[in-house]
Parts: sequence; C-alpha cells; structure tokens
Amino acid sequence: MSVLTINDFFSLDGKVALVTGGSRGLGLHAATAFLLSGAKTVFITARKAGGEEGIDQAVARLNKLTGIKGRAIGIPANVAQVEDIERLVSEVKRHEPKLDILVANAGASWGGPFEPTPDWSSQKVLDVNVRGVFNLVRLFTPMLSASGTPQDPSRVVVVSSTAGTNVPHVGDHGTIMYSASKAAANHLARNLAVELGPKNITTNTVAPGFFPSKLANGLIEFLGGQDELARENPRGRLGEPADIAGVMLLLCSRAGNYINGEYISVDGGARLGAGRLTRL
Repeated sequence: MSVLTINDFFSLDGKVALVTGGSRGLGLHAATAFLLSGAKTVFITARKAGGEEGIDQAVARLNKLTGIKGRAIGIPANVAQVEDIERLVSEVKRHEPKLDILVANAGASWGGPFEPTPDWSSQKVLDVNVRGVFNLVRLFTPMLSASGTPQDPSRVVVVSSTAGTNVPHVGDHGTIMYSASKAAANHLARNLAVELGPKNITTNTVAPGFFPSKLANGLIEFLGGQDELARENPRGRLGEPADIAGVMLLLCSRAGNYINGEYISVDGGARLGAGRLTRL
C-alpha cells in the first residue's frame, strides 16, 4: 500500500506570497485564492495606490474576505524599474523575513499596425514582461531560498500568455512584440527552473487565454465580443476567476512540490483550434 496522505493537499496555511499586478484581474484572482487557502500574508503590488483599480481598493477587498486567517498588504512599485524592485524587496522584508510564493503577473501590451510601431512601445513591453520578471526573481531569490526546503520548495509562477506559443494577432491590431515578449518569458521560466531548482525554488509558467479584464477587453471586443469568442472555444466560454485560482493553488501548494519548469495553458483549448483568432 502506498504511504500517502492528501489532507490539506492544496492548503497554503502560513505561507507568504507576493503577486505583482495584484490589484485587478488575474493577479487579484490569485491573491484571493491564496488568502482563502490559508496564506498568512499576501503582498500585492502595482504602479498605482489610489483609484478604482489601485492597490488600496484591492487590499480593502481582500481583507474583507470571509473566513481568512491572513492579511493582504499593498506596496506600490513599478516592476519595470530595478530601483523600484529593490525598494519592494526592502518593504517586504519589513513585514516578513522570508517569501514562499512569487507570482510575476504584471504585464504590458501594445496593439497596432506593424510598420508605424513606436519604439518606446516595444521597450515598455519588454521592460515589464521580460526584463522586469528577470530582475524581480533575481532580487527576491534570497528570500525565496531562505524559505524553501527539498520537501516544500518556494514557488515562482510566471504569468505568460498563449500568445507566446502561437501567432494570434497581426494586422492593424497586431500584438507582435507582446507575443514575442511572452515567448521570451516562457523560456526565461525554463532557465529559472534549472537555475533555482537546487536552491529549493520551483519555477513554472501559467499561460492564460482570454479572461475578461482591462488588458484584454479591447481585443475581445474587436474580435467579436465575449459571446462570439465563447462559441469558438472548445469549452464554450472564456476564462473565469476560479480557473486561474485552481492552477495557482496546484502549483503553489503541496500538490505541486515536484512540478518544475512546466508550462500550463489555461484557455479551454482555444489555442488548438484554427478559428477566427488565427485569421485576422
């Protein structure tokens, strides 16, 4: 008989997490899941503190969740700037000596015709989606390695996109540099898995398809709206908060202890079809 227990398999009891881009959308879904699963402290960061989608409102919502044992803390930071990441590390250390989970979710995009693309837009996309992820993980590695053990490693989750493995959008609303940046983030995560594995840190990639959000809603509408994209999806719908929460809990809990260097698409299988997304 196998000696196996699955009690609290997906629990994050006592864990400390940091989610970049955590004030809305996928980042807020992940932060919510972590607190509901028992996390002690969940740090969220974004560029803005105030406003309808700033950190302050998200922290207030998170700390009002029913039945949580931990707390959310917001720290404004621009993860495209290494100085801001260094400050973020210092701020996190003021509250917690170690970090168990790092979710690199902050992202930037640009859409438009190919030839007139301004160079600053490419720099912005690459600075946030690639260089920012590299520096974020690099500078938090000491805190992550201080927490990880062979049986319970610390976790890095890079939030990418299915756009990093196909060619979904060209033409007047093309997202070529965004797609290229996500492909780079995917391979960055593979390198980090090998680099950091011996330090008891796993690194995996989550690649969402379309989830209604501020970042995606404009493109969703251009492609025909949520109803049309849902009809073209093998699952018959777009992504929902529980979909991103589930994969995050898998990778960041005891259930994912031995998963390292993997890429998981969360798109209902849409990337596998030759539908409208490939015919712009």
